[in-house]
Amino acid sequence: MIGVATDAPARLRTARRRLILRDGVTLGLLGAVVVVLFAVGLVFGSKTIALPDVLRALSGETVPGVSFAVVELRLPRAIGALLAGAAFGLGGALFQTLLRNVLASPDVIGISAGSSAAAITAIAFFGASGLVVSASAIGGGLLTALLIWVLAYRRGLSGLRFVLVGIAVAAALQAVISYVLTRADVKAAEQATVWMAGSLSRSLWDQLGPTAPALLLLIAVALLAGTRLPVLRLGDDSATALGDRPQRSRVLLILCAVLLIAVATSLTGPISFVAFLAGPIAMRLLRRDAALPLASALVGAIIVLAGDAVGQHLFPITLPVGVVTGAIGAPFLLWLLMRGRTRA
Repeated sequence: MIGVATDAPARLRTARRRLILRDGVTLGLLGAVVVVLFAVGLVFGSKTIALPDVLRALSGETVPGVSFAVVELRLPRAIGALLAGAAFGLGGALFQTLLRNVLASPDVIGISAGSSAAAITAIAFFGASGLVVSASAIGGGLLTALLIWVLAYRRGLSGLRFVLVGIAVAAALQAVISYVLTRADVKAAEQATVWMAGSLSRSLWDQLGPTAPALLLLIAVALLAGTRLPVLRLGDDSATALGDRPQRSRVLLILCAVLLIAVATSLTGPISFVAFLAGPIAMRLLRRDAALPLASALVGAIIVLAGDAVGQHLFPITLPVGVVTGAIGAPFLLWLLMRGRTRA
């Protein structure tokens, strides 16, 4: 009996190492898929460019007929897809984990709708463009999150109440969006509609200049703060006993998630269902909660990069990436709802 008791900690350590190794391999494979899809975005387009020529152009060498297409057009688009996808995936996973509800996605609870409403109002009524639209989207997302928090907070934050309030706020914001589109002139309404579809067409160097550093910083901070997620999932009492300050950690993580979604939306528009899909997919691939934030960011990047490739090359006409992800995400949402009803 003593020998069995002595072997138990060793078996636990061995099992833990296996889980860490398995999740490390999974993260490595996800990273490899991101690299491949990023390269696909640089190689394929209206004209296919050989990978060696792409690498020469990226190294700074002037390659006639290649350098401009790769460096000025395809590279910023691929970087925008990578950063926006990672931000959407990470932000959605933080919301879903903190609120303990898979439906607590920015697409569902109104954060994306708040950014969209503010941005298209700036486009339609004030003729805004560029950084003004981006700033409007960020401000709209922050104000919407604050409104939902205030309305949902009752002696603590309930995940279910937050989702229900968010759905109501999202419905109201969709009405605002519809009103703005009906009151705008034809040209402004067309610009707003294109932006609402979720597209990478605005991912050029002048747009990436201010947003890319912000997204990189936010992703780094969110990944660092996300190391507290396993402790927070134990509950406030257990987290406090382990030396954490759950309320402060929760506020920091939700603020990071809101900023990630708002800044990403300011760059690409609301790309549907990326934030909703990335977390559940990553959760099914992993065995440890500690790896969930990074895996969700990688899955989000994969969804956007792959969706953009599909939208550009698999149809007779070019489709915005938001149309492709929406077509994938809607059936997934229906499946989740049906599964929940069956379990109930």
